[in-house]
Amino acid sequence: MFSALDNTFGAVIIGVIVASFLLGLSAVQAFIYFSQQNDPRPIRTLVTFVVLFDFIHQALISHTGYYYLVTNYTSPVALGTVIWSLLVEVLFNGFTAFLAQSFLTWKIYRLSERNLWLTGIASSIVLAEFACVTAFGAISLARVRTYVELAEDLKGLSITVNALAAAGDVLIAGILSVLFQTSKTGFRRSQTMLNRLTLFAVSTGALTSLCAVASLISILAAPDTFIYITFFFAMGRLYTNSLLATLNARNAIRRAGNNVQSTSDINIPVSSFGKTFKNAASFASKKFCTPGEIPIQVEITKHKRLGDFGSPQGSEYELSKTCSTGNLFQADIESNVSLPSPAHFNAV
Repeated sequence: MFSALDNTFGAVIIGVIVASFLLGLSAVQAFIYFSQQNDPRPIRTLVTFVVLFDFIHQALISHTGYYYLVTNYTSPVALGTVIWSLLVEVLFNGFTAFLAQSFLTWKIYRLSERNLWLTGIASSIVLAEFACVTAFGAISLARVRTYVELAEDLKGLSITVNALAAAGDVLIAGILSVLFQTSKTGFRRSQTMLNRLTLFAVSTGALTSLCAVASLISILAAPDTFIYITFFFAMGRLYTNSLLATLNARNAIRRAGNNVQSTSDINIPVSSFGKTFKNAASFASKKFCTPGEIPIQVEITKHKRLGDFGSPQGSEYELSKTCSTGNLFQADIESNVSLPSPAHFNAV
């Protein structure tokens, strides 16, 4: 039998309240996104559906709470029966999680330069979780009528869904963090952006994974209560807020990177580039050195231009020269200029 109302329908109403609060946050973030971002239509469509699913989910869980705690509060038979809205909400939570995780998996594909192994591992967990959620919804709607049946027939599937959700979130956050860190180029501007993106990936992934772990622990430790529902109701909102926060934070991260002066710690020998570097040295001498100084070292470093999420968006070339008055091997002043390609130097 189920525990007292505090651990059952009390947990349901707490979950509804927490989910409604998070829905308000996601609505504000959605307004900011659509008013400030100009992403391609597929991404804007994805955001639209994620927010729409959140509102539908909120309506379903609100109906659940009202049905049990208002309409049928004095009916013991109704309190022991599973209402349809409580089962359907699982599907919409799953839809939201699937879209948010699919977007991050697509970012792994882009950032890893189409690495099918990394993308395949992340995609397999995301698809497995979505398949289990769909199976849970279909089986429960077809067979489950009471909470006793729900606990006995679908406990294993509930555990699997939460375990896959936690594993997928941790895996995606870990892969993105590693890819961001291995994309460092030696330029402080890029490093600043990548460090912030790494921190953002870890923090947003931690929120959803911790919620999934809390729901999983609640199912295992207190299977005869609805404590796990409190966390499960909030899970979809956390996916939505994480997705919108990731999209809305791009401008701030980009501005933070642009405020850092870009210098290179990577030295490339002139001999490896032959005539191209000779022309570059001539260009540096004319462009940067004052009368009485001669350029003694010219470096050109190729680094990838980073997109909104650290994904490669082409190449840039940075020219660094050091001028000397003749009796010093290295001066204290460096100048940098961004160049489109090595072909530019051949034309100088």
